[in-house]
Amino acid sequence: MTDLSYDHKQHLKTLLPEPAINEIDHWIKKYPPERKRPPIIAALKVVQEHNGNYLTEELMQAVGEYLDVPQIAVFEVATFYSMFHLDKVGKHVISVCNNISCSLRGADNVIEQLQNRLNIKLGETTDDGLYTIKTVECMAACGGAPMLEVDKVYFENLTEEKVDQILSDIAALEIAKQKKPADLSAEVKK
Repeated sequence: MTDLSYDHKQHLKTLLPEPAINEIDHWIKKYPPERKRPPIIAALKVVQEHNGNYLTEELMQAVGEYLDVPQIAVFEVATFYSMFHLDKVGKHVISVCNNISCSLRGADNVIEQLQNRLNIKLGETTDDGLYTIKTVECMAACGGAPMLEVDKVYFENLTEEKVDQILSDIAALEIAKQKKPADLSAEVKK
C-alpha cells in the first residue's frame, strides 16, 4: 500500500546539503509550476557535483521524486548526455571529441597521446583517481578541432605540445593543493 503521507521531496534533502537543494530550487522556480521536466538537467548537474562527480541510481530516483517527474525521465537525461557519469570517475574527466571534424583533424592522435601519458585506456581511471579519459560526440567546437574538455574548460586546436601542457598544468595544480599553507608561505619568502 502506498504511504500517502510520504514527502517525496524529503529523500533528496537527506542526501544533499541545504545549499545544493537551494540551487535546485532556484532552477525549479525558473519554470512554470506545470513544467516539471526542464529542471532535470540542472538538478542532475548539482547532484553530480555534490557526489564526487557521478550519479547513483538512488540519487537519480531522489531527483525524480523531488521534481515530481517519472524516474525514467531522469534516467533518460542522465544516460543521454555525456556530461553525466553513472560510474565513479577521476577527479579530472578528460572528454575528447571524436566526431567527424575532430576525427579528421587528429582526435585519434590526442586520444593515443593521453592514453600513453596517463597509462590508461579510454573509459579507465588512473590508479591515483585523478584522471579518466573518455570520448564524446560533438561538443560544438568544430572550428577548433581537435578539441577536448576537462574541468569545464575547452581546449582547442590541440597539438602534442598543447596536450602535454594541459596535463602538466593539471599536475601542477594538484601538487599545489597538496602543499600545506606553511609550505607555500616558505616558498613565497624565498
